[in-house]
Amino acid sequence: MRKGMLVSLSAIAATAFLAACSSDDSSATEPANFAETQLSSSSDEGSKPADKNFSDSSSSFTESEPSSSTEVPNNHEYSSATSSSNTRPASSSSAIELSESSSSEASPESSYSSWTATNSSSSLENVESSSSPYLWNDEFDGTAIDASKWTFETGATGWGNNEWQNYTARSENAYVQDGILHIRANKERYESSDYTSARIITKGKFSFTYGTVEARIALPVGKGIWPAFWMLGENIDDVSWPACGETDIIETVNDENIVYGTNHWAYEGNHVEYGNKTNDYYGTSLTLDITQFHTYKLIWNEKTIAMYVDDFKYHEISIELDANGKSAGGTDAFHKPFFFILNVAVAGNWPGFEVDDSQFPNEMLVDYIRVYR
Repeated sequence: MRKGMLVSLSAIAATAFLAACSSDDSSATEPANFAETQLSSSSDEGSKPADKNFSDSSSSFTESEPSSSTEVPNNHEYSSATSSSNTRPASSSSAIELSESSSSEASPESSYSSWTATNSSSSLENVESSSSPYLWNDEFDGTAIDASKWTFETGATGWGNNEWQNYTARSENAYVQDGILHIRANKERYESSDYTSARIITKGKFSFTYGTVEARIALPVGKGIWPAFWMLGENIDDVSWPACGETDIIETVNDENIVYGTNHWAYEGNHVEYGNKTNDYYGTSLTLDITQFHTYKLIWNEKTIAMYVDDFKYHEISIELDANGKSAGGTDAFHKPFFFILNVAVAGNWPGFEVDDSQFPNEMLVDYIRVYR
């Protein structure tokens, strides 16, 4: 979710990509194709929806956002930036496992389901051979956040984006009630921060390659608020970011009522990103109230990654590999396992540093997340 310190570069796309960018309605649903894309430096500082910066020295990672400008650039371009340790500030955050025996700590009303999908092959084989229609799911029907599925990440390091919140594992910031997961941002003094929130991940517990993700979510709005539902490559500890790849299914900022979808990856040592949004997708537009529940869908296969809200497509990218199993655009990362992240940030390089304190407490609500093979 971040870009603030990255140097933007523009991309010169090949014929297939330019065709997809045409204003002709017939090309509106074609994914961006990077198979023959060339990178070139440019003084243009256009910023795209968020990317994330991560510490190479820690298993924890920080989220990042688009550059200091809140303007999202032309949907039909993608940008790259040199990747260096200077642009990935280290995070001192820690990962906290939820304890099934301490549900009151995890949240006042949260959920434990009857089976768990993990990234181990034996568990996935059992899931696939079971009667469940899902590869993995969480319906949040219970009294505690499921410790077998989620881990809290905590800390107030700025998360690579100069964010202001302190992520905690307290029930004041994340809990399940009446079948709904609540991730709550609060205005309160906690340790060194004036705001608190929560961030939960499935890393080490569930990851997958290819499938359909469906989630029913209601998002918060307000000056300085920044909720996200996104994925990172499970191999981030080995290859770091952005080489692990990143898929942002949902990002919204402030009170825009615009949903952004973005992909981030590495190509020839550079950070590359490509994103689109609901209010301008190849000449189409969707007006929606994001504070109400909507059904968000990710369809990920060997050729494309596409994102929808209530069946309206707002992002698509081609990731198809050639006969040698390589992509000229460097999208190889999107053929490996990814895990989920849910969080609500306060302030930062993308939403900016003006925060309306009257909005708090402000929550992201999640009815369910389901993964179909």
